[in-house]
Amino acid sequence: MNDRNLSRQQAAAPRYDIYAIIHKALRAFMCDTLVSVGNADADDAKEVAAVLAQVRELAAFCASHLKHENDFVHPAMEAAQPGAAAQTAGDHLHHEWALRQVGTLADAVDAASTEVRAAALGQLYRYLAVFVAENFTHMNIEETDNNAVLWAACSDEELMGIEHAIVASIPPDEMAASMRWMIPAMTANERAAALGGMRAGAPAPVFDAVLGIAHTYLSERDWNKLALALALPERLAA
Repeated sequence: MNDRNLSRQQAAAPRYDIYAIIHKALRAFMCDTLVSVGNADADDAKEVAAVLAQVRELAAFCASHLKHENDFVHPAMEAAQPGAAAQTAGDHLHHEWALRQVGTLADAVDAASTEVRAAALGQLYRYLAVFVAENFTHMNIEETDNNAVLWAACSDEELMGIEHAIVASIPPDEMAASMRWMIPAMTANERAAALGGMRAGAPAPVFDAVLGIAHTYLSERDWNKLALALALPERLAA
């Protein structure tokens, strides 16, 4: 299905998009990391260490995301239309290899002497830039072609069920890392709906922890919009 036809379908009958929010988080994390590597001061060992830690966190986040799609989304696509997940699955194999290369290049920066650290950072930056570009193209295919398969075969409730199964499989520390990038990447309405649903269905300590993440990473404007939408106590909106 081409983008024009998909846009018409979405305009006529908006459907639940299982990719939308997590892909926003991935794009935000990738862009922030790429910029951080690009402007890192090679002469500042602490700064380089922090940047490499973020690169490794991104690689782990991406690897986990690939596994979630392989384990939960692709089976639904294959059940609906055998072979429908083949291109995406092939891309994932390449991405898994590329993530190992990212790790190798990050290790090379770690091991580099001060004299050659800038060059090693440059190699990591250029490779990461290509990795991000490939992933942006890949995510667009998932959001168009893969969604077309899923929407033809699954109800919105079934798609939400797949998403809930993914969420249930994620350990708390990984979920916290996901929330750090997902919450700022959402629109105000998406954020209010997501956290409103979490407040209704999650234990209070879990919701409070997510609120803490939101308060830390949202701008004052976005935090105040969320506080208003959720009717949070005045002390939290300050």
